[in-house]
Amino acid sequence: GHDGPLFVRMSWHAAGTYRIADGRGGAGSGSQRFAPLNSWPDNGNLDKARRLLWPIKQKYGAKLSWADLMVLAGTVAMDSMGFKTFGFAGGRPDIWAPEDDIYWGAETKWLASSAEPNSRYSGERQLDNPLAAVQMGLIYVNPEGPDGVPDPLASARDIRETFARMAMDDEETVALVAGGHTFGKAHGAGDAAQVGAEPEGAAIEQQGLGWQNSFGTGKGVHTITSGIEGAWQPNP
Repeated sequence: GHDGPLFVRMSWHAAGTYRIADGRGGAGSGSQRFAPLNSWPDNGNLDKARRLLWPIKQKYGAKLSWADLMVLAGTVAMDSMGFKTFGFAGGRPDIWAPEDDIYWGAETKWLASSAEPNSRYSGERQLDNPLAAVQMGLIYVNPEGPDGVPDPLASARDIRETFARMAMDDEETVALVAGGHTFGKAHGAGDAAQVGAEPEGAAIEQQGLGWQNSFGTGKGVHTITSGIEGAWQPNP
């Protein structure tokens, strides 16, 4: 197999929390290592990607921050799959504790719909500032449609609004979303009920890892994340 798509997804999800309203989020601090981001449903199994990078972090220590390493891994992954990148620029300092001062929404459960209490939406689907993601625990939009309803036009409105709040225009959005999902299979298709709790909710014996998989061998070709299947290539 090839871990390229997994590392691309990790890097993108590190950067994808950025929003222009308050300038918070993004890949500049290595915050994906900490709660709540490390346990967002949208970041399922990215704990394994970071664990794969641990030997590199051990080798270079303080000379290479986690923030830089996660971005570098995505850049190298794209290069290894034949994509010509613009290169890599380092210099991101790490944080060493959760950023409790960032507002991620008022919802009290993952993936709460807009009809539930403490919704981030008001009026005619007006998204609360400074938020960009459509639901608690997502990086950007729901791939199944607004609140899981497969409505293409409503999805398009959500995509345009959310990505504009991430400082992207329509052309950049298409390049990222369409292009970013051509690298290869990063999600296995399986029953989502066989995926265990997130890292912050997992048992102590899992030693910081989450989303324990009871499907088949639980690893390799039997790896599943969300249960959602797409027209992915099995190899990048």
